[in-house]
Amino acid sequence: MAGNEWINGYLEAILDSGTAIADEQKQQLDLGERGHFNPTKYFVEEVVMTVDESDLYRTWIKVVATRNSRERSTRLENMCWRIWHLTRKKKQLELEDVQRMVNRRWEREQGRRDATEDMSEDLSEGEKGDMLGELVQTPRKSFQRNFSDLQADQAWSDDNKGKKLYIVLISLHGLVRGENMELGRDSDTGGQVKYVVELSRALAMMPGVYRVDLFTRQISSSDIDWSYGEPTEMLTSGSDEADREEVVGESAGAYIIRIPCGPRDKYFRKEMLWPYIQEFVDGALAHILNMSRVLGEQIGEGCPVWPYVIHGHYADAGDAAALLSGALNVPMVLTGHSLGRNKLEQLLKQGRQSKEDIDATYKIMRRIEAEELSLDAAELIITSTQQEIVEQWGLYDGFDVKLERVLRARYRRGVNCHGRYMPRMAVIPPGMDFSSVVVQDETMDMDGETTTDGISPKAVSPICSDVMRFFTNPHKPMILALSRPDPKKNITTLLKAFGECRPLRELANLTLIMGNRDNIDEMSSGNANVLTMVLKLIDKYDLYGFVAYPKHHKQSDVPDIYRLAAKTKGVFINPALVEPFGLTLIEAAAHGLPTVATKNGGPVDIHRALNNGLLVDPHDQNAIADALLNLLGDKNLWSDCRKNGWRNIHLFSWPEHCRTYLTKVAACRMRHPQWQMDNVMDDDMVAEESLGDSLKDVQESSLRLSIDGEKNPLAKGDTQVHDQVEHIMHKIKRQVPEARDAANSSKVTESSSSSSNKYPILRKRRRLFVIALDCYNDQGDPEVTWLQVIQETFKAVRSDSQISNVSGFALSTAMPVSETLELLKSGNIQAKDFDVMICSSGGEMYYPVSYQGSEEDVCLDSDYAKHIEYRWGHDGVRRTITKLMKSQEGQGEHHSENSSRVVEEDMTSNNEHCVSFLVKDRTEAMPVDNLRQKLRMRGLRCHLMYCRNSTRLQVIPLLASRSQALRIPQEDNLKRRR
Repeated sequence: MAGNEWINGYLEAILDSGTAIADEQKQQLDLGERGHFNPTKYFVEEVVMTVDESDLYRTWIKVVATRNSRERSTRLENMCWRIWHLTRKKKQLELEDVQRMVNRRWEREQGRRDATEDMSEDLSEGEKGDMLGELVQTPRKSFQRNFSDLQADQAWSDDNKGKKLYIVLISLHGLVRGENMELGRDSDTGGQVKYVVELSRALAMMPGVYRVDLFTRQISSSDIDWSYGEPTEMLTSGSDEADREEVVGESAGAYIIRIPCGPRDKYFRKEMLWPYIQEFVDGALAHILNMSRVLGEQIGEGCPVWPYVIHGHYADAGDAAALLSGALNVPMVLTGHSLGRNKLEQLLKQGRQSKEDIDATYKIMRRIEAEELSLDAAELIITSTQQEIVEQWGLYDGFDVKLERVLRARYRRGVNCHGRYMPRMAVIPPGMDFSSVVVQDETMDMDGETTTDGISPKAVSPICSDVMRFFTNPHKPMILALSRPDPKKNITTLLKAFGECRPLRELANLTLIMGNRDNIDEMSSGNANVLTMVLKLIDKYDLYGFVAYPKHHKQSDVPDIYRLAAKTKGVFINPALVEPFGLTLIEAAAHGLPTVATKNGGPVDIHRALNNGLLVDPHDQNAIADALLNLLGDKNLWSDCRKNGWRNIHLFSWPEHCRTYLTKVAACRMRHPQWQMDNVMDDDMVAEESLGDSLKDVQESSLRLSIDGEKNPLAKGDTQVHDQVEHIMHKIKRQVPEARDAANSSKVTESSSSSSNKYPILRKRRRLFVIALDCYNDQGDPEVTWLQVIQETFKAVRSDSQISNVSGFALSTAMPVSETLELLKSGNIQAKDFDVMICSSGGEMYYPVSYQGSEEDVCLDSDYAKHIEYRWGHDGVRRTITKLMKSQEGQGEHHSENSSRVVEEDMTSNNEHCVSFLVKDRTEAMPVDNLRQKLRMRGLRCHLMYCRNSTRLQVIPLLASRSQALRIPQEDNLKRRR
């Protein structure tokens, strides 16, 4: 049988290559790490991916029937059997994947129905019909809605000059600097780095924007340039622009702020940075607090100037931005750039790695959860294309296009959504800096004495000379490709199309700008494989003199490369398998180059706007060759595409991008820290208002959460601290008449804690010891060790006289405050021994009180309660979880009709910001990841956890948690600490 003979040939090749590989591995153990081609893997993949299971089975039967005593025959039989089962396993996994997608679609539809049913109680019959109409929106209705949104968003204009905004951008990974960017050095230093740097510069030049900070990681390593270790780098000064009429100070402009996190002497790829996100957030938070005070003195009339928006770029920065936004209570914006779920699907489709292997390599599940968390916290998601919204963000639990329309309709009508929320999506194509672009004359002659820009061809730039030295005839039209040597950029298919099309080889030269390299063996395996294949294909098709592939170039050289291609009447091509946007296409159009681009992803939208080229299937090398021949061979078509690109390129300018960006951001619900109110109060304000940032100036009480190891020394002497505390007490006196006598005291000491005062007495702190206890028995009750740990901690700290007087204690627990106080009393521990008590898993924060006539031990931090109210729907969460748990009961195989419920409400632990359930059957309780997924699909944003030895399920607001509760007081230096 011919099919079986073909299979046998492949199996024999596997045996031969496997033996060779084994011998070579004995000499070179790190073979795979250095990017060498593995023929065994290739042949096995070919058999598994392309051979029918029945053919494999028949081959195995034939081998068994004809086997002999030779060892090779036995090995062939065993290997055939193993590959056959591998193929069956692959089909089984594909079936499971299909079933998983079906279940996900069903769960998504069920989530929409539950959400609309739960929210329909507040609507009239007519409104219910309108809401259902949003779920089945027609294309015309969608167009009308988008048009009305554009009308509703008032465009950003010069009238906003007086706003003086402070904007924070975050791009955590890669090598980020303002000049001589090393784009293409590695997979982390690509288009995103250039985008965020240019966005920072452009935003700083917009009317109404005073300062832009771009946060990234600080790296001081001998392997990279010293500039990446500089704490601050100025990108542009606000005073550089003469046409900016507003008063600018020394802090105006755009800056790169490098935050130390993780080992400072090592450069990590992005997959290794996840453990250091919290440390990065603490460093960024400290900078923002300091800058808010500085800007307040310069432009805020003494009031802190908080960030207008915190904008994360990529998943890791989105995770950091979500934590910063939650701590500061300011709007968050996210640009994903590329998304984890989409990458996971693409890798699984290739069939080369299992999900577990992919996760081990790319930490893909951690990345996906960071993107889900960003969806929970973000007000606005910025994408480059509409395709990214529908086909990529639509894969996430936290975003549903149809449910988002329903919720938006309800918000417009002012109807309660019971805490449900979907972030707003906005398509804003990236901008481009056109300062280096010179519009060239129509007549270009490489042989003339002068070129269109007045430069002699004999005085070409070094990069152009480096490229032209590869060519036998450098005057032929140039096909230019510029990208990293990444497999998904599809450079090898382009090279095959060029090498196998003789008319194209005779007509044009090919230039491949594939990043920077010194030694291929020192590159990552993926990039090294691509470059090795490029060199092999050049040799295979004998393309010497026709293909240029320089080893080095600087970012400042890129415009010269574009201009050289345009002078030869060449074409730019982007053949990527999938391109999220395609910024190089815009750059090429700006320099007068027609384009050929992949039809998958962002280039579709770019082509629709510019109309300056052709789209192709990146898998079809014949289509690529035909498109290049059409553009290069038809001079009229080439000229029309060139003119169209120049005519429409203004749509992608940075001013246009920033104007749209600020317009969309302005439509977000503006929020600010609750404690800022103290700075804007007059004497007439009531005493019930928040004390605000009453300890803002006491720097030595700042809580340091990072593991950086740095200490926060006293910034002022004891006399200055005394004056600061007296100033704070003067504020309290002004707001609280009852405290007048206590505040007029000439000296404030810790012994004044017994004075009559409505608020806790202030102590200076240099250290805070956080006691986070989770010692519970099988019933969820605290064990004796709970009290023992507290007592031993007190004893250890107080035994050191040097730290005992300047140290405080915080208690963090999952129990409600009533149970916590009762337990403390049983161990003769007083509430006043603690500076702060975080209860209900972060749902509440309390401060001890100590004044005469008080019947209470603690008082609730009302500012914290207001702070975590964001996107919190207590009743909606409680009803939804109860409903989900009831539906879970009927799915268990061991349940009878009279079986007890899995969970029931814990009325003793429930409070305004914590929904608590008693878990009656741990074995049947829904896993927290599944429950979180179902809540996200229904638009509910919150934190869930099983706690107290898995006897309680607690749900708290999105901005609340035991860790965030510790971070939030850092912003105002532990305000109102005793």
